Amino acid sequence: MMTENHKIAKAASTIGMGTLLSRILGFFRDMVIAHFFGAGMAADAFFVAFRIPNLWRRLVGEGSLTISFIPVYTEYLRQRSEEEIREVTHTAFTLMGLALLLVTLLGILFSPVIIQIIAPGFARIPEKFQMTVTLNQIIFPYLFFMGLFALCMGILNSYRHFFAPAIAPIFLNISIILSVFLFYHSFQKPVMTLAVGVLAGGVIQLLFQIPFLWQKGITFRFNFNFGHPAIKRIGALMVPGLIGTAVYQLNVFIDTIFASFLPGGSVSYLFFADRLLEFPLGIFAIAIGMASLPSLSGLASQGKMEELKKTLSFTFRLTSFISIPAMVGLIALKTPIINLLFQRGLFDYQATVMTAKALLCYSVGLWAIAGVRTLVPAFYSLQDSWTPLKIAIICLIANVVLNATFIFFTPLKHAGLALATSLSSILNLILLCRKLDPKLGGMEIGGNIRSLFRILFCSLPMGLMAYFICSFGDWTISGNEGVKIFLLGGGILTGFLIYLACSYLMKNEEMLFLLKMVRRRRQQ
Repeated sequence: MMTENHKIAKAASTIGMGTLLSRILGFFRDMVIAHFFGAGMAADAFFVAFRIPNLWRRLVGEGSLTISFIPVYTEYLRQRSEEEIREVTHTAFTLMGLALLLVTLLGILFSPVIIQIIAPGFARIPEKFQMTVTLNQIIFPYLFFMGLFALCMGILNSYRHFFAPAIAPIFLNISIILSVFLFYHSFQKPVMTLAVGVLAGGVIQLLFQIPFLWQKGITFRFNFNFGHPAIKRIGALMVPGLIGTAVYQLNVFIDTIFASFLPGGSVSYLFFADRLLEFPLGIFAIAIGMASLPSLSGLASQGKMEELKKTLSFTFRLTSFISIPAMVGLIALKTPIINLLFQRGLFDYQATVMTAKALLCYSVGLWAIAGVRTLVPAFYSLQDSWTPLKIAIICLIANVVLNATFIFFTPLKHAGLALATSLSSILNLILLCRKLDPKLGGMEIGGNIRSLFRILFCSLPMGLMAYFICSFGDWTISGNEGVKIFLLGGGILTGFLIYLACSYLMKNEEMLFLLKMVRRRRQQ
């Protein structure tokens, strides 16, 4: 039992470290965007144009393709010949490549229609609408390269190689940063440098995977046997999974539609707040979810349901051990974090305040969003992709209703959109638990809930102390980065130590497990 837990924790640490580097560079990227473009028309246009390609990356790269492909491909690696494995690989690349090429061409051709759908409010400002369409057409080929990248990631993860796919996104961030600094004054509309950087980043991410694939003996050939049984099985899991594994991303996408009707800057406020929320999600929740899938699939295929249930409970509690203090920390330090990272150039204090409101409402649902990422792989390990889909549809409808309610009948406006996403994510987690409980013969829900409250209890003094330390700074003005880094860093470090101390005193199982892992590594 502990062996599976250690495998998951070790793989998650590898994915998390790669993702951490990417997220840090991502913040530098966002700081550059905030400095050069602020939260005005150009920034809004880029964020909307980038929404569909970025959504596709999350749906495919962090969602349905990965968790649909890995169980089937892993089975072939363990039970089939090398010739059969090559046939599946070549067929998957051929089918995915042709489908992505078609989608990319259609996306470029119908970009005006797409922007009209996802940001209908932009049509009221012709210049803004046309700028968004042009950016979208430049960026759209990014879908082609990221789709193939996701397939490469699925193959490498099946071989238990996690580092290359996790580290690759740093090239997107580097590409965007360099594009802005090198070509900002070369374009009549400087925002076009962002689109060029995105496209170049997609190409580099894909090319970076190829040497690692070659090391595994993976080659590239055309194979048009689209009726192959393995391809059919992957497709059967993937189609419903496109929605079922990414309800959070789809909710954010819906937020963009509603935000387009709100005052200028609303889209940007939501984007920057969402980026901060993605930091703990990407490093911990998504990493643990991806790392747990091979273990859960293996236990399910062997009929070891009791071990599967305990392993799932462990991953849920481990995710909560990180996501709940992250939620409290973001709520307590929202203004200092946004001020230090983004408040410079055209991004003023008003933008900080508005972004902080969105971050507060997003953070309320952080623990639930993270929890969903640990439960969905369990359904896939049981070969059930339809239940998450049905629940996702219910939550999407709830999100739309809540969006309309909050922006039209309350003063929350863009913050209401973020709150709606959080509430629908909480609903998603509750419904997933209710459906998964009978499948596993009980999910130890009582123990998990008690664990959640213990973690929350340890997180509150952490948040209060961090807030108190940062209250000595003036977060209404720009500049004084040295003092602000000292205060914010001190607040985070002190709060973190308080959280660890409280967790140790309360004998939290997750804390004791992590201590065992650290001691074991020191002894090796």
